[in-house]
Amino acid sequence: MMRICVFPGTFDPITLGHKDVIDRALDLFDELIIAIGVNSSKVPMFALEQRLQWIRDIYKDEPRIKAASYQGLTVDFCKENNARYILRGIRYVNDFEYEKAIADVNRAMDDKLETIFLTCTPQYTSIASTLVRDIIRNKGNVSQFLPAEVLASLEKLEAPEPRP
Repeated sequence: MMRICVFPGTFDPITLGHKDVIDRALDLFDELIIAIGVNSSKVPMFALEQRLQWIRDIYKDEPRIKAASYQGLTVDFCKENNARYILRGIRYVNDFEYEKAIADVNRAMDDKLETIFLTCTPQYTSIASTLVRDIIRNKGNVSQFLPAEVLASLEKLEAPEPRP
């Protein structure tokens, strides 16, 4: 049986912290679906298609990684994709408490679904998409927080329009 795992999140934008967790989890699974949850109560900074494209660009040479989006419950998305595992990255203790509560509810809804927690490598512990978005909004340097593919695309987005 294929070991299929879903890594759900908003990835707005995908950071080096996310990439660290994904890269280290890859050896644990046959397929890893990076799944962007669409939440009508959240207004992302970057378009869904842009976030999916970043994932595809970063992992273009890794056939075991898929990029997808979904609405509704993560448990239902896992069932639709025959995934038995959910991946979550943990930065701090309070992350674990919150994520464990979600994992418990997910398991109550589907007792065959396991949540795997990976702690972030220490150098990425402080990277949060919320903080990165704030730096971007204020035109700060985010090069130490984002993969090269995201940085290159941001430079194109922020480049001034050519004058006639």
